[in-house]
Amino acid sequence: MTIIAIDGSSATGKGTLGLKLAQTFDYAYLDTGALYRGVAYKMMQAGDDLTDEIKATAVANGLSSAQMLHLQDESSIRTETCGKGASIVSSVPSVRQALFDFQRRFALNPIKKDGTPAKGAILDGRDIGTVICPDADFKFFLTARAEIRAQRRLKELQLRGLCVIYEDILSEIQARDKRDSERKTAPLKPAEDALIIDTSDMTADEVYARVVRYMEGRS
Repeated sequence: MTIIAIDGSSATGKGTLGLKLAQTFDYAYLDTGALYRGVAYKMMQAGDDLTDEIKATAVANGLSSAQMLHLQDESSIRTETCGKGASIVSSVPSVRQALFDFQRRFALNPIKKDGTPAKGAILDGRDIGTVICPDADFKFFLTARAEIRAQRRLKELQLRGLCVIYEDILSEIQARDKRDSERKTAPLKPAEDALIIDTSDMTADEVYARVVRYMEGRS
């Protein structure tokens, strides 16, 4: 059974790469960031303070495995506000612990969306290669210049029909990078044995090809 860990900041191409690899190898895929977005979304819907550790932990503990597995398909959590909220709740150690067990179980016993077992697992997030799956067979860490990532996110949101400002997106990306890299629990950083890829000037297909060549060379 193969485990692939993909880490990196927002808008570096983690999800696109993960989905493409899952399709190629017929592996189960999990966007772990969706778990934290789900916690933030539920709290915002209830009008809760995102910095309330007790409530955030309760929400995380209240998510069933089925709910966590299907959160990545929820369009309602794919907003900039949810992304900011996810960054806030993910800094709470007890929230991370509440979601750790599910992520680890998924990696060791991957299940595809149709409920069938998979021969491999792909997880993307910010601490997969360092905390969740330090024993992953392949580890990748994607980076990109903040300005490039802001442009990507701007285009993505505009395609959804949202009215957004580039400067606001860039500011939020930089603020989130700071929160993610400076948090005490599971800070965003590449695993020592991860292949680091700067996707700033690469297409999604080029990133995918680079990763596949690396995997083939290691097999």
